[in-house]
Amino acid sequence: MRYKIVILIFVLLWSGMIARLYHVSVKSNFYYERLAKENVERKLFIKPVRGEITDINNHLLAMNQIGFSVSIEPHLKQNDKKLLDVVDKLVKTFPDLNKTVMLKVYKKNNSAYNHKFIKVVDFIHYPAMMSAFPKLSLLDEIKIEAETKRYYPYGKYAAHIIGYTGRSNQKENENDPIVNEVGKVGKTGLEKYYNKVLEGELGYIVSKVTATNKAVDILEEVAPKDNKNIQLNLDIDLQQMIFERFKASKEVGVAIVMKTNGEILSAVSYPSFDPNKFVGGISTKDWKALQNDLAHPFTNKFIHGTYPPGSTIKMGMALAYSKSLKGILDTYEHCNGFIKLGKRRKFRCWSHWGHGRVGLRKAIRESCDVYFYSKSLKVGIDAMAKHLRSFGLGVKTGVDLPREYSGVIPDKAWKRKRYNQAWYLGETVISAIGQGYDSVTPLQLARYTSLVATSRLVTPRIARVIDGNKTKDQAKYIPFNHRYLTQIRNGMFDVCNVRKGTAYRTMSKLPIVVAGKTGTSQVTAIPQSTKKRIKEEDLAYYHRSHAWITTYAPFKKPKYVVTVLVEHGGHGGSTAGPIAADIYKWLYANNYFEKKPKKKLTSTK
Repeated sequence: MRYKIVILIFVLLWSGMIARLYHVSVKSNFYYERLAKENVERKLFIKPVRGEITDINNHLLAMNQIGFSVSIEPHLKQNDKKLLDVVDKLVKTFPDLNKTVMLKVYKKNNSAYNHKFIKVVDFIHYPAMMSAFPKLSLLDEIKIEAETKRYYPYGKYAAHIIGYTGRSNQKENENDPIVNEVGKVGKTGLEKYYNKVLEGELGYIVSKVTATNKAVDILEEVAPKDNKNIQLNLDIDLQQMIFERFKASKEVGVAIVMKTNGEILSAVSYPSFDPNKFVGGISTKDWKALQNDLAHPFTNKFIHGTYPPGSTIKMGMALAYSKSLKGILDTYEHCNGFIKLGKRRKFRCWSHWGHGRVGLRKAIRESCDVYFYSKSLKVGIDAMAKHLRSFGLGVKTGVDLPREYSGVIPDKAWKRKRYNQAWYLGETVISAIGQGYDSVTPLQLARYTSLVATSRLVTPRIARVIDGNKTKDQAKYIPFNHRYLTQIRNGMFDVCNVRKGTAYRTMSKLPIVVAGKTGTSQVTAIPQSTKKRIKEEDLAYYHRSHAWITTYAPFKKPKYVVTVLVEHGGHGGSTAGPIAADIYKWLYANNYFEKKPKKKLTSTK
């Protein structure tokens, strides 16, 4: 028995020794080989130059300023005289530098294992460095390297589209080796969405080094792949004009100009902010000012703002009815100013006197609420919601911008999941005129307007050429009953060109023929006890309705969509309409339309 125990101990001991020998001589060979190689070779990455962004006319929207960064050699003690002398010389040369911050950055990155120079100044402009370079370059403790800094020449005009770059965080560094080396990354807008393209690819130099980490020979050199530029469909001159138009009228809102193939020529979210403040790190004071502004300048309203669509939903609602119940649009409705559900509940039309006998075209032209109330009760919310979503409402458009919002087109299942409550008929009625739980983004509304104009649901896109590759149109054809669609389009023509149309005053005298729909989306409910509505201009600002107008032109051959939202603007025709009209005047004056006499088009009932 003792003999067996001795043999077992002997076997276990030798097994362990053999396993350890294998690990040291074979398995660890790769580790030690790499470690030895690192002791004689050094790989330094070469940062690529970030790609530029231009508009359709090659105006620079995002560019790189040339300058320099300053680094200090490692392994100097925090209170070492040599370190303090170097920092004092930098502060004396560039008085705007902060000595305390530089020492703090140095201390954070200094360690016995770090043999790389420590960057303490991210960027100094080229002219400022030129006069100081001869003296500073003589100091062995300092390393001056070429550096670029992102700059946005048009600042606030396109901030929500272009976005900005900023210092990368630990998570961003871990996810992207290029970001880890460059230390900067796109934070919002196109800078974020196309960061992988714009950042390029790292180059590198492999050198043979001595024990003191000094290079003695270059073994391999690969140039970085940079200047991967992006050209946009955006016209910055149009963008500026619309921005200044909002500023002049002191309105808060959104305006979108889009081709019917999905190319976005302009998308203004007003007010805005200066993205250049974020490049080097925004101050606490400036950040608090942005956060506390009730107009939300930091919010990209055309994809992150969700609003009740109001009466602008009525074209889509009519098409949803036609797909849900055969022949429903062939019957007229009678509007006497309201409908009743039950004994007491009234749902009023915007017109106190009513519209009388109403057909489809008249319902669009005069925006009769009762027409849509009545037909919604025959179709039901689930069918309405299903088709509206297929028309692009309450779903993401797919635009090339990050974190797009979906909005809501509700149905029974949505309410049960969101509130754990049943759906009521009254909610169907108010959803039919774009109120209640309905909420969409302005870009969704522009896309849906293009669908009504062309029967094609496009994917909006801002980028035109990405690193030399032209982007492609993306669209889905949706078939509609041609007779109904023609009546709806004629109703939209009437809105802008017939005296009873809700946008006639602002849109009828343009040099091109425009079709459209206005909308007034309430932000506060009107009590049943109210006999007569208070005028919008008499309400407190934040109780006023949002004002919509969404249009397309030319009427016969649609090419452009213009959608405008004015927050708390009251009526679409009188507040959003003039902005849309000025946009069309600018487009015409700048040759976006053919210069030919406007044909007189007449309306039929």
